Amino acid sequence: MRSMINGTTCSVSCSHSDTLDRSPSNISRTGRTMDVCRVIYTVVEVLIAISCCLGNLLVILALWTSKSIQKPTFCLIVSLAVADLMVGCIAIPLAVIVDGRVNTSFYGCVFISCVIILLTVVSVLSLAAIAVDRFLRVYVPIRYKRTVTQKHSWLVVAACWLVAIPLSFAPMLGWYEQKTFTESVNSTILCEFMAVIPMSYLVYFNFFLCTLIPLVIMAALYGCIFCTIRRNLREKPGNSVQTQSYNYLKKEKQLAASLSLVLALFALCLLPLHIMNCITYIGGSNVVPVPALYFAILLSHANSAVNPVVYAFKIEKIKTAYLKIWQRCIECREENQASQSSQTTDNNLSDNSASKKRLS
Repeated sequence: MRSMINGTTCSVSCSHSDTLDRSPSNISRTGRTMDVCRVIYTVVEVLIAISCCLGNLLVILALWTSKSIQKPTFCLIVSLAVADLMVGCIAIPLAVIVDGRVNTSFYGCVFISCVIILLTVVSVLSLAAIAVDRFLRVYVPIRYKRTVTQKHSWLVVAACWLVAIPLSFAPMLGWYEQKTFTESVNSTILCEFMAVIPMSYLVYFNFFLCTLIPLVIMAALYGCIFCTIRRNLREKPGNSVQTQSYNYLKKEKQLAASLSLVLALFALCLLPLHIMNCITYIGGSNVVPVPALYFAILLSHANSAVNPVVYAFKIEKIKTAYLKIWQRCIECREENQASQSSQTTDNNLSDNSASKKRLS
């Protein structure tokens, strides 16, 4: 899902904490600790990035080959998987860059930071679209089947990405750190997330408006879905039509439970970082320990690697698609081995016949 990263908060916090004790031994010890912390952070980021790419590529391939992508809900899941894939391919490498490792222009650094924010906003909007889709499917099932098509779902996916762009790139339009901008006129800067993205944007706009409010709405929607399904399931079916409705609601409950788990994990992984941003905004940059910030950043990224695992164990259609891909891989491997063995046998026979001709 993706992820709002402010890795450079760690560097800012470190610089403030280092001023507390200027003795050479403490400065050297703090520097070594930070170097080790940064190395561990980078290594774990690389592992998470690889997991994000492999896992979400498998999700997209599974849905595409099983034709489940033609169903509205799974179109939205594909959008979420693409955002998670881009976290591994784009956001994590950029997050390492904006941890104070390269020199860029001011607007270049702002652009990189906005791209990182974009994937979080897309994930939130995709999850919101999935929640609304589940809600409509349970509350107006007949009308839903008649009106909601694959085309409508792809339009919603496009809307999620298009709406996320202006929300994420607000800093490019002027909501950036004015102090850094003034100091960087006609020069490059050491690209750090917190040096160009103001905490007011992260707390008030990105967290409260773009993340917290949608999460509360989604939680309310899933609460309504489960209450409605539970109430309807209490009525025992008396005829074939009621039996079909009963089975339909059971399937909807299972899928809604799986998707609500995805939402819960997203909130669990992302909220610690936002909470730390709020604490930093209120209490100052030296309040939150540097290792805690690194851990929160890694946790926000790890969510994108966890989702494919949740899909595999909780969503039956995706699990079946995974197994089909695995079976195809085994069959292809067996066919390759069989072709190689047959080719070896043919070569041996041709060699034997050639040797017989020479002897005769």
